[in-house]
Amino acid sequence: MSDRGGPGGVAIIGNGVVGSRLRRRISLVIGDAPLVSVDTRRHDIATSTMFDGVGVAVLAHPGPHVRNAAALITRGVNVVSIGDQLDDVRALLSLDHTAEQAGVSLVVGAGMSPGLAGLLARMLAREFAHVDEVHVGIHGTAGPACARQHHRALAWRPVTNVSRTGRVGRASNGRELIWFPEPVGSYDCYRAEVPSPLLLGRVFPTADRITARMSANRRDRFTSRLPMLRPPHREGGVGAVRVELRGSDESGGRHSVIAGIAELVGTAAAATAGAFVEASRSGSLQPGVVIAGDDDLDTIALLRTVQRLGVRLQSFTGVPNRTNTTND
Repeated sequence: MSDRGGPGGVAIIGNGVVGSRLRRRISLVIGDAPLVSVDTRRHDIATSTMFDGVGVAVLAHPGPHVRNAAALITRGVNVVSIGDQLDDVRALLSLDHTAEQAGVSLVVGAGMSPGLAGLLARMLAREFAHVDEVHVGIHGTAGPACARQHHRALAWRPVTNVSRTGRVGRASNGRELIWFPEPVGSYDCYRAEVPSPLLLGRVFPTADRITARMSANRRDRFTSRLPMLRPPHREGGVGAVRVELRGSDESGGRHSVIAGIAELVGTAAAATAGAFVEASRSGSLQPGVVIAGDDDLDTIALLRTVQRLGVRLQSFTGVPNRTNTTND
């Protein structure tokens, strides 16, 4: 276990939707511990003295996180990144040895997806003897930076979405109608350049098929390789993530299970990041790279914190009620 958890303040780097929402709720998990707010437009993370006495830093700013993560790790600070850019996530994974040598943890993908999606997948995996497939559906964006990343992710670029076979799909195709928890409902979703399959492939190495699809309309798809035609909203509406696992039980029987959430994306991402901040401060995260869905994480405790921070988890039971087909 990391010996750097426990005492120390928390730094939130970034003033967007997720960073601002986390800042308002973080006292629920850190109590009266010192809180430092950092604007990357005004401070150089590598040289700033603001991190003296900080035990955990949350990277919630736009753009690549790897440079700031590396700088913080070398200063002995545990890092929680909500980044969802594929190349940046790959670069963050390469810091595993650096973080391990420094005795600190680096949580890679601590937003809604990747992040909460991985926690839901690990929770569902308890019902299986063997997991064959993991499928993630993503709907919605947080702030403008998230919307721009959503736009770029739909561009026509190769993205590996099958873990063991190595087959490659292309972004913005592979349409599938996905039913998200209410009140979001159904949306056409497409392959996208997102890091969830990469990270889930590490925590479910024996799965034959791992996919992630993102909701999009016709305009989103056909303009994905162009600059955004109009400025994004300050915050998107209610978003959702849906996770489905397929596999076999102890008797060899085949079945599938589904769980998800419907919530403002900024709220879901902030709650997930907050849960990892709490885990980091408690010293329960191993030094090195940590991925949501790791088998050695206390997933249930993390999900309880996510719920405490305002996100309602839902599972598909197949039993309709008066309003929808999802229940707590």
